[in-house]
Amino acid sequence: MRKLKSYLTLSNQKLDDLQSADDADLTYKKDPRDFALWKAAKPGDPSWPTPWGDGRPGWHLECSAMAHAYLGEAFDIHGGGLDLIFPHHENEIAQSESAGWAFAKIWMHNAWVTTSGEKMSKSLGNSLQVMEILKKVRGIELRWYLGSAHYRSMLEFSFEALEESSVNFRRIEGFLQRAKEILKAEIEPSISAQFATAMNNDLAVPQALADISELVRIGNTAITENDLTALAKSASEVRGALGILGCDPFDPIFANSNSAKSEVLDGLISLALEQRNAARARKDFAASDAIRDSLTALGITIEDTPTGSRWTVN
Repeated sequence: MRKLKSYLTLSNQKLDDLQSADDADLTYKKDPRDFALWKAAKPGDPSWPTPWGDGRPGWHLECSAMAHAYLGEAFDIHGGGLDLIFPHHENEIAQSESAGWAFAKIWMHNAWVTTSGEKMSKSLGNSLQVMEILKKVRGIELRWYLGSAHYRSMLEFSFEALEESSVNFRRIEGFLQRAKEILKAEIEPSISAQFATAMNNDLAVPQALADISELVRIGNTAITENDLTALAKSASEVRGALGILGCDPFDPIFANSNSAKSEVLDGLISLALEQRNAARARKDFAASDAIRDSLTALGITIEDTPTGSRWTVN
């Protein structure tokens, strides 16, 4: 590897500081710090015949070969976890550049989802089944939570933090639903300048989420002041931002996942609200409160607004 001057520039290490490979004495490497492009066959391992004997490609070579086959000699972005910078990505660069390929222009390394400070992984036995988590929150809420940290920052997973994030997302979702009802029109997505600036700054998602919160605040103020122009602009930019983040509640992927059940639920709750409004009109407040309390017990929150009663699921 000493012949390739660019080796280790991604991880900023020095070649002489590296430990020798465990099998250095069993191979024909000129330098014990070199890595193998081709592994000699071992009993029980898959192998292919070559002029140098049966063997298989090394881990690093597989990835360079796949990238070259599907992306070409040069491509824009190569991603991966922080733990892959060395040796995997360094060796990918080395063998690809040695073959005369330009390889990746930009490297983006993501941090991990952790539990108790440790990387969540199957090998450590601390991973969680997605299907189990989806029994507690919706898929769109889980996506919102996992995407809330900057991609280079660790995300310490906890069900408490997941629930808090889900509540915050439901507030944003509720704002969009209310805006749609008031505007009596579909909300067309657009992108605010602040959101674009944040995302163009190395995908600064936390800053982008702050912009979404501010847009929701402005939109709620517009609802109070009956400023439909400001409301439409705010809702449009909120939906546009959620679309970029893959969390647009109006996207058919999410909106239609339980459409039949949603229509039945909406019809039943609307019927209950009609009965509640009728009870209030005849000043039968005991009956009105009983309907509200029954809905609350089922996890339905009723909000009385100047434009009518609204409901959300807790």
